This record gives sequence, structure tokens and C-alpha cells, in this order.
Amino acid sequence: MMTNDVLILGSGIAALQLASFLNKDLNVRIITKGKIRTTNSYLAQGGIAAAIGEQDHPMKHIADTFEAGRYHNNRETVEKIITAAPQLIKFISEQGAVFDKDQNGKLLLGMEGAHSEKRIVHGGGDATGKNVVEFLISTLKDHVTIEEDVFAYELLLNSEKRCIGVKAKGSDGTIKNYYSRNTIIATGGCGQLFTYTSNAQTVNGDGIAMAYLAGAEVVDMEFIQFHPTLLYLNGETKGLISEAVRGEGAILVTEEGTPIMEGVHPLKDLAPRHVVSQEIYDYLKKGCNIYLDISKIKNFKQRFPSITTICEENGLQLSEGRIPVAPGSHFLMGGIKTDLFGRTSIKGLFAIGEAACTGFHGANRLASNSLLEGLYMGEKLSKLLNKADREAVVGTVVTRPSIPQKKVVLPDKQDIKSLMMERVGIVRNEVNLKKQKAWLDAFNVNQINDIGSYSLGEMTKVFMLITAKLITESALMRTESRGGHYRSDYPIEDDEHWVNESIIHKKSWGMESNHEHIETALAT
Repeated sequence: MMTNDVLILGSGIAALQLASFLNKDLNVRIITKGKIRTTNSYLAQGGIAAAIGEQDHPMKHIADTFEAGRYHNNRETVEKIITAAPQLIKFISEQGAVFDKDQNGKLLLGMEGAHSEKRIVHGGGDATGKNVVEFLISTLKDHVTIEEDVFAYELLLNSEKRCIGVKAKGSDGTIKNYYSRNTIIATGGCGQLFTYTSNAQTVNGDGIAMAYLAGAEVVDMEFIQFHPTLLYLNGETKGLISEAVRGEGAILVTEEGTPIMEGVHPLKDLAPRHVVSQEIYDYLKKGCNIYLDISKIKNFKQRFPSITTICEENGLQLSEGRIPVAPGSHFLMGGIKTDLFGRTSIKGLFAIGEAACTGFHGANRLASNSLLEGLYMGEKLSKLLNKADREAVVGTVVTRPSIPQKKVVLPDKQDIKSLMMERVGIVRNEVNLKKQKAWLDAFNVNQINDIGSYSLGEMTKVFMLITAKLITESALMRTESRGGHYRSDYPIEDDEHWVNESIIHKKSWGMESNHEHIETALAT
């Protein structure tokens, strides 16, 4: 029996931050579906938000977070994470050349949409995620073992409904049980459910679906942030064009050069992401291409080397001063419901990073708050686990009732993505949501007893369908528009009924999801 003190699923910033802070006398194992650097964290361009400027203050950062999140945020969570942000940045900055500094050794601060001050710390220009991930990997000690190309697909529970590990399949098809005192899901969000996305190829919602199947509470799944500006060529998105580009002065224009954000929002091109995404989407639906005019940004190639590489690799000449863009799925504000230590509704199971929902982001994430949350949650959970009792993993694994069933015929992956983009994407309505729910219901994937009998590709599709269903059902139930959730048939925010309400999904074995409306300790 392979027993671990801490088993971490995923290798993004939250996972690596946790592993780096765990005591050396703990046996720690990281397993990841792809390679250790195949994560959204590694791709993150913009930076990390922290109120460290002379004119800035955490209260300003808190106010901006509430405004972007449309006041659906958990107040205590927001205050604690943002108050801790300057110290988190200081700690990493003192360890080495991770973040960009001026000639006097002072951290350079950038501006991004919906921020009231320059407070975005970045590294390598637009390679912040890569810089921080490489730093964290370099800090890992011998007590941390990393296994790549291992697909965790089922949480192991004992008779007391305590999580005692996971069942996983290797790239060669070998199935193995990994037992652990503490199991942490840090598998990221679900961007690959949509045709256009900035997310890594491996980010399909696996961890969220796996937690849901085990009976963990999942919350706020309707809130999907669509990043306004992905490089858009020949009908396909090719990579992220960071919001920092607009922060440096780029504006969104039509083919004729007409600015599109004039009169739409007081912040114009730096309006919250859901506002900008919806505006671009409206133009694209009318057959009008939209561009980022970067002609006024001096030394663009030096300031944004990663974006320059993406553009040049796809044959785009930056000398023309315009980058064609389209919105795509970028970040999930919902996820596995946790407290500030990452504890879920299942004992022994934790979730951190984008897979988790702490209430920090509310209905729409403020730019550059995600890496901050990952750093905070990783360190916070390490403190809990470092002092936890070393109880033995006990009890027999309880399996689901064995019900003979035919293997489910699964749809093509591209069909899942295109239908989610069309019906549950940037603009939603009851007709399309009901169509999508009926389509998803027809596959009945929630009742699959032995996911491990499917191929790796099929397993991915099963988890995509489960997560897609959670999103679709939540979007159908929330009869208002708020943050990343926009209903054309309910275009107005309904504070009276919805600002303090969340939709929780919880599955009991052998049963469909129970939907609950819960009143949460949210900002008012």
C-alpha cells in the first residue's frame, strides 16, 4: 500500500506553494495529469495584485475586488487574502529575481482593468506565472515526490465517508491506488469546456467533477470569466493577450479604427472583463472583427515578450500596430466549496486554487487576483497540515453499488466545446440553456460506476460532461445577470434575490444532484 501524508493533485501555483511550505518530515506526493509545467499558472501573463504602491492601500484593493465581483464575494475571505498580499509578494521577492524591478531595486507596478491603482507585480514582462512556478519548483525538497502523466479519476472514501486517497490511471493504462492522510485537489478550472479559451490543454474540470461524484459540495459554477482578448486568427484563438496590454494604453477598435468602448463604461477599455467581453462578442456576432490597437505602446516587444512570440509564431506582424482579438473562457469563479484553509465538505479532502471556491472572486474575478489566491491558500493550508495529527489511514475503501450497465457512447470532444460556447458561453438565455441541459442529460454520465474502464480520452470527456452539466444547471437557475453570468432574458442584477445567494450542487451516490439555494456571508 502506497501511503502519503499529503497527496496533491495538480501542479499549479497553489499546489507548488503548498508543497514548498510543508514540513520536511511529511511524505508529500504531487501527481499531475500532464507535465508539471502544463498548467494555467505557467501560462499566466499579467501578474499578481498587491496594494504596495505609495498611493495604494488594501482597502482600495478590497473595494476593487468587490466591484469586479459584483458584491457576491465573501467579505472575510477578501479582507484576509488582500491584507496578506503585500507580505506574500515580499517573501518571494526577497528570495530571488522573480519579479521585475526598476534601477533602484523597487518593484515595478502595472495597471490592469477594474483596478483603481497601479498594483500589478509582474515578472519577465509578461511571464509572471512561469517565473513564479520555476521559483517554486526550485524550492521543493527531497520529501516531495512528483509523478507526471498520472490521471486521478476517483476519490477513495472509507465507511465514514472520509477521503483516504485517489484511484489513478497512468499513460500506459495501469490503474493504481494512492492512499493519503490528506488529499488536495489543485487541478484548476474548466476552460477547455469551451471552443475559445486561454487555458492549458489539460484543464477540463476533472478535479471538480471527481469531487462532485464523491459527494463534495460544488458552488457558483455559473460564474465563468471570459477574457476579452485572445489572439484570434482564421476563426481560432491562439493564445492570451494580457489585460496589461490595455493597461499600458492599447484600445479596442473596429476594422475602421473606431474605438468600441467609448460610452459603454466609465473605465472604457479597462472596464471589468465581463463588460468588455460582451461588447466584443456583440460585434463579432454582427460579423465585425475587433482589434487591439497597440500603436501607442512604446517598446511593445520588450514589455511583452511572450505576447510578441505568440503573435510572431502565428504570422502576425506587430509592425501593423493591431492585434485581432476575441473573448474566450479564462477563469472559473466557482468550484469545490471550501473555507479559507481549503477544507471541503468531505473530511480528509481539500481544494485550493481555481478548482476551489472560497468566495474570494465573487461573480467575476478582478484581474491578477488568481495567482494571489493560489499563493495565499497554499501557504494557509500548509500551516494546517504541518500541525495536524498524523492519524493513520484506516478503513476499507467503499465502492459504489455495482449495477450492470452498457458503456456510455460519448460525444465528440469538439461537440461538447462548441455547444457549451454557443449555449452556455458569454451570452445565455433559458431556451439555449434548456437545450444544453437536455443534450447533457441524454448521456447520463453521473451514473457511470467504473470510470476507470474507459480510455484516458474518454475519461476526460466524462468529466467534461459532468462539469458542463453543473455549469448549465446553475446558469439556468440563476435568473439574473451578475459578473461572469450574463442572461439576455434577465439582463439586470437582482440584488434583492440573488446578491447573497449561491447555488450548491451535492450528489449522493446513486442520486442526481440536489440543488440548494444558500445564503452566504457575502458582502452587502
